[in-house]
Amino acid sequence: MSRRGWWLFCALSVVWGVPYLLIRVAVRDLDPVVVAGGRTLLGALVLLPIAFRRKVFRPVLRRARVLVAYTVIEIIGPWWLLGWGETKLSSSTAGLLIAIVPLITAILLAALGHEKIGGHRIVGLLIGFAGVATLVGLDIHLDNFAAVGAVLLTALGYAGGAIIINRFLGDLPPLGVITCSLTLAALFYLPFAVIRRPPAITAPAGWAVVGLALICTVGAFLLLFALVAEVGASRATVITYVNPAVAIVLGILILREPFTIGVAIGFPLIILGAILATARSRVRPAAATPPDSVGRSPALSPGTPATPRPAAGRPRPTHPRPWSAPTSAPRTDRGSNRTDRR
Repeated sequence: MSRRGWWLFCALSVVWGVPYLLIRVAVRDLDPVVVAGGRTLLGALVLLPIAFRRKVFRPVLRRARVLVAYTVIEIIGPWWLLGWGETKLSSSTAGLLIAIVPLITAILLAALGHEKIGGHRIVGLLIGFAGVATLVGLDIHLDNFAAVGAVLLTALGYAGGAIIINRFLGDLPPLGVITCSLTLAALFYLPFAVIRRPPAITAPAGWAVVGLALICTVGAFLLLFALVAEVGASRATVITYVNPAVAIVLGILILREPFTIGVAIGFPLIILGAILATARSRVRPAAATPPDSVGRSPALSPGTPATPRPAAGRPRPTHPRPWSAPTSAPRTDRGSNRTDRR
């Protein structure tokens, strides 16, 4: 991974480790739909003037169906489910359950035929889900299983959203995609938030929603799109390796949540499983073969990344700028058709 990729990875890991704390604080006094609605509305209001000035909506609206699907899968469903789950679960437990996003991503990519699951990936999946089972079995009461299911559905949505970004929205202006998605989500949440609004908003809950909107939504999505364009969807979801650690530390230090046996055992199992499940299989280099009589290179073996050859007389394009639509397709994870833009 490039130096820029590491900086984006570290920044996003920390930024997306904080929401579990802020959500836990907010849902103590606010309904989860109010938290999700306030988060998306504030984020949209901040980004709309910037997006209008930069005129980034036209290419995004051409893919309105994909945009709506992404909004539902990545924002509308998961953000309400996560907030509701944290009314019954601790922030550290919720953050640790979200750590299975890389496991789900690996399964989805394999099911779609974009990547193959080798032996070490299967072992990783088994270890990771064993960690989840340990956490749930030791720390979760029977009456909280519905909350666990809600958080696991959130993880499924996050994994699906990252794949949609990588395969269908990665060549669009990130600012346009983020702004449109937040606006759609805010419009969906608005009537429910009005119905469930409290008579008064406490200062901790109010500031928690503001932090969720500005830091964990606007800033995080800009970082996410840049990271996916830099390293691909499968590697981008590896941020969930660090997110649980941040969530656990903040939950213990600020919210005085206990460090339980389930967390102590489940956390390393989930992280180890996620690392193995997302590790790429090594491809043996093929023996060098001279070009054929017309100057074409021999066909690539299955699983070998294909790198497009630049046109004659034109230099190889440099890495695309993350804040504008790239002139060529960004790095994708499509099995043997994967293209590296490093």
